Amino acid sequence: MAAAQTPADASGQSASRSPALPDKAHQSGSERRARVVVRLPPDVKQRVQYWAHKRGFSSVNEYIAEAAAEQVRRENLDYDLPTLEIARINELSDQVKALSTNCANLERVVMLGFDSLLQLTRGDNYLLDNEGTDS
Repeated sequence: MAAAQTPADASGQSASRSPALPDKAHQSGSERRARVVVRLPPDVKQRVQYWAHKRGFSSVNEYIAEAAAEQVRRENLDYDLPTLEIARINELSDQVKALSTNCANLERVVMLGFDSLLQLTRGDNYLLDNEGTDS
C-alpha cells in the first residue's frame, strides 16, 4: 500500500519535508534541542501518532524525544520499578529465603540421621545397654 503524498507548501517543499521549528515558548536558551531526523515505517509512525495523542503530547516530536530520554534512562539503569514489579521481586526474595531455610533444615536432619546410624553401628546407643544382665 503506497503512502499518501503530502501537498507542497508555498516554497515547493512537501509539508512532511518542511523543517520543524522548535517551540521557543517552552524552551529557554539552555534547553534548546538538537534536531534529529527519524525515518519510521508507516505502521510504526501510525502507532507513534496514536500513543502520542493518547498520552497527551502536543506533537509526535515531543513523544519521540521523551521516548528517547526514557530509553537512555533505562540503558543507564536509572528508572523506577512499578509497584507490582517491586512486590514480585520481594515475593521471590522471600521464597528464596524460605528455600534456603528448608535446605538448611533438611541438611541438619540428614546429618543427625547419619550420626544416629554411626552411633548404632559402634554400639554407643543407650538402647543397646545391657542393664539387666550380669556379666
